Amino acid sequence: MKVILFCLYASFYITSSKGTMNLPKNVSVQAILAFGDSILDTGNNNYIQTWVKANFPPYGRDFRGRKPTGRFSNGKIIADVFAKELGVKEYLPAYLDPSIQDKDLQTGVSFASAGSGYDPLTTTITSSIPLPVQLDMFKQYIGKLVRNNGKEAAKNIISNSVYFVSANTNDFIANYFSFPTRRSQYDVRAYSDMLVKRAASFVQDLHKLGARKIVVLGALPLGCLPFDRTVAGGPRRICVDKYNKAAQLFNSMLKEKLQLLASSLPQSKVAFGDIYNPLLSIIENPQRYGLEVTDRGCCGTGIIETAFACNKFSPTTCSDPSKYLFWDSVHPSENGYSIYVDQVLPDLVKSLF
Repeated sequence: MKVILFCLYASFYITSSKGTMNLPKNVSVQAILAFGDSILDTGNNNYIQTWVKANFPPYGRDFRGRKPTGRFSNGKIIADVFAKELGVKEYLPAYLDPSIQDKDLQTGVSFASAGSGYDPLTTTITSSIPLPVQLDMFKQYIGKLVRNNGKEAAKNIISNSVYFVSANTNDFIANYFSFPTRRSQYDVRAYSDMLVKRAASFVQDLHKLGARKIVVLGALPLGCLPFDRTVAGGPRRICVDKYNKAAQLFNSMLKEKLQLLASSLPQSKVAFGDIYNPLLSIIENPQRYGLEVTDRGCCGTGIIETAFACNKFSPTTCSDPSKYLFWDSVHPSENGYSIYVDQVLPDLVKSLF
């Protein structure tokens, strides 16, 4: 039973809109480029050897054509919502999708892999694509842009794109809090410091390759995800304070580091994307955001199903996921992602342009 619970538990972490945003005058976004974990992975894990997948029903039931694409949601994920709201395109394709066209590359792709993290041990556990490999994929992408569009056009696309990075959730939950290796080496503060340093290094690597507008998303309120409530929140399924405090500490350290980077990297804007506080507000005040349920997901019972446990044999899956913040027990619904983006995008735009 413990093995089954861990596999389910790890699968998020081992997997961790209504209109277009008005941008400042004379500003346009050429492309969206995404790196990191499951909230930005639009299907790359379909094409690698990993058990962290979502390319089967009922995932994708509200996506175009009611098709599971590898996105960990009933429809769009946050990468798609950002792409649409910034006026780029409706869906952000996965870079590894063999059907991707040259024209798709011009407006951006996702390199993210569900299960990835800043800590290299995390992807050893999850068999996901490590961030350094995602960076290598980005270098290949740049080469394709140059071949297809010319050096100057490629440079223009790279410098006028918005970059999103999301990692850390899997580091804490699938790694630090699930296995003793890192806990024997670091306390929570020291581990957070190590992750922040790796995040900063990744941002610097992106900058060296031409990125100029970079958003790094912080940690979720990890202890309030439905699965965590079930396995670690006691009989009443309360939010797990230990996990939330770790997320808060990491976020404060990451925000400070990104502010330093923003002042030191030439001709660039680096923004911290707060996901903790907006999501916690939605969880605690569902009716304010037009939701009904925030303590469990839509798929199955909503308290434990995720990844392979959220499947076509889940008989109690809800009929209207738009009323739920979460689609499965750890990943938001399309509506949940849209509500979140509505809360944070105006401030992100101010930080980037």
